[in-house]
Amino acid sequence: MTVAPKQFSEMAAVIVGGTSGIGFAAATALLHKGVPRLRLVGRDRHRAAVAVDELARVYAEADIGALPCDCSDGAAVERMVKQAAAAMSGIDLLVCSPGGNNLPELLFRQPIGQINQTLLQDLAPTLNACRAVLPVMMKQGGGCIVTVASDAAKVATPGESVIGAVMAGIVQFTRTLAIEGRRNGIRANAVTPSLVEGAALTGRLMAEGSFSQKLFEKARGLAALGPTTAEDLAELIVFLAGPAAAKITGQAISVNGGISAA
Repeated sequence: MTVAPKQFSEMAAVIVGGTSGIGFAAATALLHKGVPRLRLVGRDRHRAAVAVDELARVYAEADIGALPCDCSDGAAVERMVKQAAAAMSGIDLLVCSPGGNNLPELLFRQPIGQINQTLLQDLAPTLNACRAVLPVMMKQGGGCIVTVASDAAKVATPGESVIGAVMAGIVQFTRTLAIEGRRNGIRANAVTPSLVEGAALTGRLMAEGSFSQKLFEKARGLAALGPTTAEDLAELIVFLAGPAAAKITGQAISVNGGISAA
């Protein structure tokens, strides 16, 4: 049975990583579209409270809340999803933008223990959140998931061996999730930026270490259409979440200003 796609005015949304960066920009754009119920998920309670206050001042009519959670902890994610579903009477949209914390570095220079840490910090949150939300969406007969990875999933770049493996994992996970979820009316797509101007990680990339600075200065120069911003990504996330994208699933879409044809 085909379920009619929900309008923005009917949606309840959860945004993992919604307290800053791409996630916060997506939250703002979704509220602007009329999403009435939204929960921001992040590790930092104070940052989450500040983000909710900022949004509530502009969108006072919306039900906006925060759910502090470390999404690398599977049990904690399950509790968070149950709380969100109970508070909002369901979850129609999950956006996973937990962000990355690791700078590019050649593999032989990375401590061996850093690899597992990267997997836990950058891959596990998306997998955990999607797994936890699936039963909710299956029970209600549909839903939409948008994950945020990066073009490192598609373009082999020196210094991004582990980061690229993680991002490729998110992309392939999302594509497979789309195939598994389609019979339950669940769509899943990924967005893959390259360099995102104004993001905290980009600031670190340009300030710390000559290797990452040279790598991303070169990338910035290739963005002939202009540097990508969090707001650019948010617009794509909103489109993929909305009824106009009701037939789009299993895709990984790049937004990179022309750096590459990934």
